[in-house]
Amino acid sequence: MGIGSLDLEIVGRGDYNSAMDNQLAELLAEETELRFNRFDNAMAWKLGSWIVDKARKEGLRIAVGITRGGQRLFHYAFDGTSKDNDEWVDRKVRTVYRFGHSSFFLGCKLASEKKTATEKYYVDEREYAFHGGSFPIFVKGTGLVGTLTISGLAQDKDHALCVEALRHILRKDPKPNSAT
Repeated sequence: MGIGSLDLEIVGRGDYNSAMDNQLAELLAEETELRFNRFDNAMAWKLGSWIVDKARKEGLRIAVGITRGGQRLFHYAFDGTSKDNDEWVDRKVRTVYRFGHSSFFLGCKLASEKKTATEKYYVDEREYAFHGGSFPIFVKGTGLVGTLTISGLAQDKDHALCVEALRHILRKDPKPNSAT
């Protein structure tokens, strides 16, 4: 099963737990794999520009945001997006900075525990979004320094585009059987 889908076709509860555990492990492995040696404004521009070029070629209507240390280094919103997409970006970014994992991982983790963010973390879901599309930017030896966030597609596709872009910029090959 690739990480690109939450539509698990599973009969038994044990199979569901196993599949969800595998998905969570894959998502954590991405966070370990996709780390920068350094991340600066020029790298944010390169990453964001690559996503915008790809989205333009594929006709994707998305908003893209890249931050470092809470500062917005890159933002682009295609025609067909709205202020709502920007709000989703902001909520996903807040989630990654607070919890230190991709918003997709956190949403999947909550789903596996059958809890809401309010129940588990006591946070207002109008301020945080536990949906795919925001990925932590880690620098080796430093930790979490920023976020790459996409809004406008289905959550698994927002996440997959983040991963694809990071792999491209970091020149990493996709894992076998990966949905990215």
